[in-house]
Formats: sequence, C-alpha cells, structure tokens
Amino acid sequence: MTEYTADRDGERIDVFLARKDEALSRSYIQRLITEGLVTVGGKTVKPRYRLTADENVVVDVPKSEPVNVAPEKLPIDILYEDGDVIVVNKARGMVVHPAAGVFHGTLVNALLAHCKDLSGINGVLRPGIVHRLDKETSGVMIVAKNDAAHRSLAQQIQTKTAQRVYWAILTGNIREEEGVIHGAIGRSPKDRQKMAIVRENGKDATTKFRVLERFGDYTLTECRLLTGRTHQIRVHMAYIGHPVAGDRKYGTKKCPFSIEGQALHSKVLSFVHPRTEERMEFTAPLPQDMESILRQLRGNCVRE
Repeated sequence: MTEYTADRDGERIDVFLARKDEALSRSYIQRLITEGLVTVGGKTVKPRYRLTADENVVVDVPKSEPVNVAPEKLPIDILYEDGDVIVVNKARGMVVHPAAGVFHGTLVNALLAHCKDLSGINGVLRPGIVHRLDKETSGVMIVAKNDAAHRSLAQQIQTKTAQRVYWAILTGNIREEEGVIHGAIGRSPKDRQKMAIVRENGKDATTKFRVLERFGDYTLTECRLLTGRTHQIRVHMAYIGHPVAGDRKYGTKKCPFSIEGQALHSKVLSFVHPRTEERMEFTAPLPQDMESILRQLRGNCVRE
C-alpha cells in the first residue's frame, strides 16, 4: 500500500494520483478506484471525487502476476556484438521490451532467442536494456550482456560520456541553422498519454539541433540529446512549432508520406567500451521509408 497526502484543494483524485505516480495511467487508476482499492480518510470514493488539502489517500495496487518473457526467433539487425555488449539497428515498429499488454514480438524476445546472457539489472521484462527507443523510432541502440557492462553504460548515458545523435525530418522550415532547446518534460496535464513541457513536476531536458538540409515545407535536422527524457525530441520539436513528420501524437494526424510512425532515426551512438575502455562509434543507415521521403523532397525541390 502507498499513502499520499493531498496537496491541492479541489483536485480530482484520479488526476492527483496520476500526478503522484507517473507509472500509473488514468484509466488504471480509475479502475483501482472503482474496485475499492483507493480510499480517502479510510473510505472508498468515486473517480470524480475532489480532494481537500491534507486528506489522507491510500492506494492498494495489486501485485503483478509473474510474466514469462519467451525467446522468439525474430529478425534483428546486429551491428556489433562481443561478450559484453550488443549494438543493434532497431526496426521501426518494433517495441523494445515487454510492457502491459505487449509480451511478444519485442526486441527483448528476439534477443533472448539470440543469446542467453543479458544483464538482469532491469528485471525479467527488460533484460539488458540500458536505454530505449520509441516503438516508431528506428536506429542504433546498445544492449548490455552482463551487469558490469550495464552499470558502466548507464553511468555513461547519465554523465553524457555516451553520445546519441538522431536524424529527424521536421515539418516546416526552421529559421535558425542550429540551436538549443531547454524545457522540463513531464506528463501532460491535459492528456496523460502524452509528455509535454511543464512548469511543475518535470525533469530538465536539453536538445541541440542543427539543420542538415532544407526543403521548404520540411527540414532534415540532426538532433543531439543532452538528456534522455521520454519522447524528448518529439516534444521539444513540437514545442518550437516543428513536429517530426509523421508524428501523429505531437504533430498533425495526417501525413503526406508513406511512413508508419514518426520520421525519427537514431543515427549515431558512441560510448566507451565497458571492458576495453576503447571509444566506439556505430552508425545505423537511414531506413528505406526515410530515404524515400528524402528522395521525394529533393525531387520536389529540383522541379521548383
């Protein structure tokens, strides 16, 4: 059981709990409330109940049933592998690790079929996963095969020793040639399924960008992560008015290009090898869908 003290008058209890625990979705919280697993002052309430400051809220989240993540022989593009790390080029559309409702067809399922020695720091659902890419983001990422490698790589990401470079096709023509975007990211107060630039309860986030090529209505841009927040590039670019093409969550619902998801690709990853201490860099070629978009845009520019 987890106890909280209400800190705002008039806030709905489901909104309050979603704000206090980002791991819980609004729909799941409402189900807990409906099932009587949330009490205020020792009494059950309805999801629309509005709190008074200093009220005592108790949440009893049922323990999850153990999940067996099965190995699956799925195609994965391995760029490099040794006894400590695996560097892969993740395909767009592949989920990185199992989560609620998705226990098959993930990168973790494929990796378990490929090798048995993945680090266990992140538990049975995310073995070896040091960092992740969104389902609809393609590109290079690294996986740890043992706990020592995992700790080293996680620290490198935290201290920025490891560097990640993305290519994104953005909507609109960015005025600047390069720039830095600062903006704390947290759950959107309007839509708990989205992240947003927030004033309260956000985590510092910084993205550097540089224009690579202009096409009038679209811009090919290089983005460097100085922090690693959920949906960071997508949120930051939408915030400055240039969402990633194809991003239906943070941009427009319609996309003129043939692409399933956002035109965002993890292009380059560099890190210090956890055992040899050698600086290593890997590049994942652009996927065919983004290459096709660029050919189309370049062709349009030539005709103009």
